[in-house]
Amino acid sequence: MTDAIKEIGMEGLSAVDAAKRLATDGPNELPLVKKRNLAQQAFDVLREPMLLLLLGAGTVNFLLAEPLDGIVLMSFVLVVIGIEIYQEHKTENALAALRDLSSPRALVLRDGQRVRIVGRDVVCGDLVLLAEGDRVPADAVLLKGMNVFVDESALTGESVPVRKSECDPEKIGEGMARPGGDATPGVFSGTLVVKGQGVALVKETGLKTELGRIGKALSTIVTERTPLQREIDRLVRTIAFLGLGAASLVVVIYGFTRGDWLQGLLAGIATAMAMLPEEFPVVLTVFLALGAWRLSHKHVLSRRSPVIESLGSATVLCVDKTGTLTMNRMTVRELVMEDETYRVGEAKLPERFHEIAEFAVLASPIDPFDPMDTAFKTLGEHYLNDTEHLHSDWDLMREYPLSEKLLALSYVWRSPGDDRYVIAAKGAPEAIANLCHFDANRLAILTAQVEAATENGQRVLGVARAHFSLADGLPTEQHDFDFVYLGLVGLHDPVRPGVADAVAECRRAGIRTIMITGDYPGTARAVAREIGLDHTEECISGPELEAIPEDELAARIGSVSVFARMVPEQKLRIIRALKANGEVVGMTGDGVNDAPALRAADIGIAMGARGTDVAREAAALVITDDDFNSIVGAVRQGRGIFDNLRKAMSYIIAVHVPIAGMSLIPVFVAEWPLVLLPVHIAFLELIIDPACSIVFEAEPIDPETMNRPPRGVGEPMFGRRSGKLGRLS
Repeated sequence: MTDAIKEIGMEGLSAVDAAKRLATDGPNELPLVKKRNLAQQAFDVLREPMLLLLLGAGTVNFLLAEPLDGIVLMSFVLVVIGIEIYQEHKTENALAALRDLSSPRALVLRDGQRVRIVGRDVVCGDLVLLAEGDRVPADAVLLKGMNVFVDESALTGESVPVRKSECDPEKIGEGMARPGGDATPGVFSGTLVVKGQGVALVKETGLKTELGRIGKALSTIVTERTPLQREIDRLVRTIAFLGLGAASLVVVIYGFTRGDWLQGLLAGIATAMAMLPEEFPVVLTVFLALGAWRLSHKHVLSRRSPVIESLGSATVLCVDKTGTLTMNRMTVRELVMEDETYRVGEAKLPERFHEIAEFAVLASPIDPFDPMDTAFKTLGEHYLNDTEHLHSDWDLMREYPLSEKLLALSYVWRSPGDDRYVIAAKGAPEAIANLCHFDANRLAILTAQVEAATENGQRVLGVARAHFSLADGLPTEQHDFDFVYLGLVGLHDPVRPGVADAVAECRRAGIRTIMITGDYPGTARAVAREIGLDHTEECISGPELEAIPEDELAARIGSVSVFARMVPEQKLRIIRALKANGEVVGMTGDGVNDAPALRAADIGIAMGARGTDVAREAAALVITDDDFNSIVGAVRQGRGIFDNLRKAMSYIIAVHVPIAGMSLIPVFVAEWPLVLLPVHIAFLELIIDPACSIVFEAEPIDPETMNRPPRGVGEPMFGRRSGKLGRLS
């Protein structure tokens, strides 16, 4: 690192200049969103029609000198307000988590000295020193680096760390490119250095970084009310209008026919209370609260209870590949030597494959941090543990890192008592072929083998070996070694167990699954075939999506199930296009890049174990075990909750009919006294109705619920069939 700094010949910013830039540009963090006070939050909640009805009913009871009934009604209002404020407080933590991620500690050069500062104090123009395991504090370009690999999966969704190259001095003044791609000089805030070291020049901080753009998009997305909430609002408004009209009519008729306007007012109030469905918000709250409790036993946590109903109505499930469909963990799948292929795990590793496994391990660090190097170490521990092909006593003498001209690296080892160096090389197949001086015929064979392996969604590396005399001294370049080609290694990010069955069950339930990933199209198609996804061959890439107009995207999105090389803004565009087509969209994800889409979807589902705090806070549901099967179980539970809720609502309406009748009949029959006073109606509706509704909530889920299509977006809760009393049985 010191040599790199000297070579650049820079001392970094002075403390005075850094302070001026910090004052001008602001801290390197996402700004706090101005929080609403409790009064503002409570006022917004109270504007909902259902709660206005509860307040009205409570006020009526107080006016009738029935304080107990009024207190009961008002307590429901306070409970609902408390729940809503708590949920809003939790969702605001998404930006707080994003700020924490965007502001790690940083090692910078100030006045020629290395200084460790908090990430929020990094400014444009700072020279940041990066090493393996560091979190990048701001968007920057790499001025000098040695074998730098960065995990950008949080921004791009790509599971494999990408290699970073040094920036062309003539292009330092240019703006930052987008994340993703290999051999690029840009390093981005919030990403993780998994290998190498280097010096980077900060170009953007705070909201201007890629992470800041995601946070800005996240803060501008408004959470929509669920279809059930909107339908209940419409139903309550309709019944309230009819109830108030009937109540006014009762007051007028009673007053004119009997001349007792006070009794007429009491009769009108009783009629209004009999017809106004003030139990609906209570029952809805009970069902969703108990539904959230039941979901928690299936490894699904609900952060916004109303979304449970939407889960059962989902028509499209957008799935992030890395970490959701796959394990986000590289493993060695195949070893290829000439015309023979060994698939790892099928049988004991044949003796002739021991050498390629041995040198794949030797071409990796002793204590690997990179997922691919870890995969090679795991391969050696599993298959070479009882052989002579593991060399814990060898000394690492030198490393030849990757370069722009040669995408291969070599490790030079020396064994005790040996008079030779042993060199192990791995890298891109074409680079290994170059080191081994392949002719056109051998290169054609190698190319065919690589294409066959990549079609299966694998990342392919070549492996070679060489020996060198101690007396000759190590050369300056890898090309000076006489390498012998050993073969190819295919690495794979395995699909999670049970994903294929879960996708099939979603298909039977009428739910379409769409894969949205930052990975390459070939890898995405291979994973899609493995899990049985529909329309696996047609794929839209990120650059292609940029060129597609909105009307064409709306037409094609109904038949394409694989979207590859996507950036966060494009994921958000896909979600919005689906919603514009009338779909109820569920979105799963675990990275920072998924947060805006998770918030914009009808049902945002975050992975709890591997997911970032940002994704969990932005989502409505969190899968605690990261199991795709849990999502299917949540869909099943959501459908069951809605079915039982519809039964309970039908029961409430059915109960209101005789209560309203008992309130109306005495008005139109001369000399009949009022049978039901408001206090009686309050008792019947607020005690009997919710208590009986809990019985419906506890009913078992229909076993055929996942063998029928989801409820249509425009389908009313109370259709012609569901309105019959026979549906309650």
